[in-house]
Amino acid sequence: MDTLKQLREELTAEYNTTKKFLDEFPEGKNEYAPHEKSMKLMHLAQHITEIFGWPAHMLKTEGLDFAEGDKPELYETRQQLQDAFEKNYAESIKALEAATEADLEPNWFLAYKGNKLAEWTKYAAIRHALSQVTHHRAQLGVYYRLNDIKVPGSYGPSADDQKF
Repeated sequence: MDTLKQLREELTAEYNTTKKFLDEFPEGKNEYAPHEKSMKLMHLAQHITEIFGWPAHMLKTEGLDFAEGDKPELYETRQQLQDAFEKNYAESIKALEAATEADLEPNWFLAYKGNKLAEWTKYAAIRHALSQVTHHRAQLGVYYRLNDIKVPGSYGPSADDQKF
């Protein structure tokens, strides 16, 4: 089994689906949130674009501490989202192409102020990231529906996109 090939194919499939969602991103609704506990629309979309860079980051590091480093500036436009998305996807594909199966075996962690929140093998961490894309893209679809924005199909047709 070629695990890296499968990860590249899955990342590419999620890229193609997510691209359709970002193409529909509405200008002027960055601050929309369906509930006070929900992320703002732009923050949610930016988070999705960032996840596409995680495989590259995971392959070259041992972990991530949320308390360290600068917080990224929030994007303001659809174009900024799309540009970051393309860059992050390209970096992760390149990293997966350069990786070996052995590179997927070491552990990788998430922490906050030195306290480990979660730890997986790098393979499992990348799989978790791909699940996060699916999860957050579904949230984005709900935001779109609540704002009468076309919801693209993900794994089949949607009410707005009948192509399978």
